[in-house]
Amino acid sequence: MSRPSVAEVSALIADLAALRQNRTSAEYAALMERKADLLERIAADAPGDAETAEVARLARERADALKSAN
Repeated sequence: MSRPSVAEVSALIADLAALRQNRTSAEYAALMERKADLLERIAADAPGDAETAEVARLARERADALKSAN
């Protein structure tokens, strides 16, 4: 798993803001998948940080639930 870049985090935040205005459920699910992937990579880069790992786990659960709903 590669270390996330500041550019990736910035791009995700920008996409989240843009999607707030006009979104479909499929677009939202895809964005939550990206968010979960990014948070998992951040957690992998911070071994031993239980809070970061928990945030990543919760994001993955949400993304998986959205994926199965579509």
